[in-house]
Amino acid sequence: MDPDALVLSVLMPVYDERNTIELIVDQVRAVPVRKEIVVVDDCSRDGTREILQRLKERGQIDTLVLHDVNRGKGAAIRTALAASTGSVVIVQDADLEYDPADWPALLEPLIDGRADAVFGSRFLGGPHRVLYFWHSIGNTVLTMFSNMFTNLNLTDMETCYKAMRGDVARKIQPDLRSDRFGFEPEITARLAKAQARIFEVPVSYAGRTYAEGKKINWRDGVAAFWHILKFNLFG
Repeated sequence: MDPDALVLSVLMPVYDERNTIELIVDQVRAVPVRKEIVVVDDCSRDGTREILQRLKERGQIDTLVLHDVNRGKGAAIRTALAASTGSVVIVQDADLEYDPADWPALLEPLIDGRADAVFGSRFLGGPHRVLYFWHSIGNTVLTMFSNMFTNLNLTDMETCYKAMRGDVARKIQPDLRSDRFGFEPEITARLAKAQARIFEVPVSYAGRTYAEGKKINWRDGVAAFWHILKFNLFG
């Protein structure tokens, strides 16, 4: 891929993030790469939507799509992906847990033609906030369970940071079905079935506590096992 021709589509699903949304948009805009910022507000009720509309009016967001009802992270990513045009796409959460300063490492294998998708792993040595033991165990178990079906050797299937060639991602997009956090095992399964070349690179991680607004919970973890079975065995 010609680095000069690179256009990065930043897919940002947002729900009730009024305390962080302006800062993450500033961080995204600060990364020195040609980009389009595609934000999908998943029916926020805390004032986030109004902030996003102001950012769009100022030209700080390229595309803003508003969901009329709360449909979930996976649905928001599908909407953003359908509206994207870039040669590379990357998912960026709005909660400051993932740092856009890590993008160059994620983009390198795509730019030099070695990869079709790159996952940013929180477990390959990058700096991270020390938080929940059972969350890390859950992530490890889910990743291993996913690997058993995809025959991949990922260390962090549940990572938000998944960068993909735009043509590969948009080819998969019509088949995506998950509305909530099942997006992660689903996109992994579909990339594996498409025989995409997947790389992993270490990324930093500043996880939030539930008091700080973390939304994923144990029910999503249990559901992830079903999603892994569903999308690997039944498509």
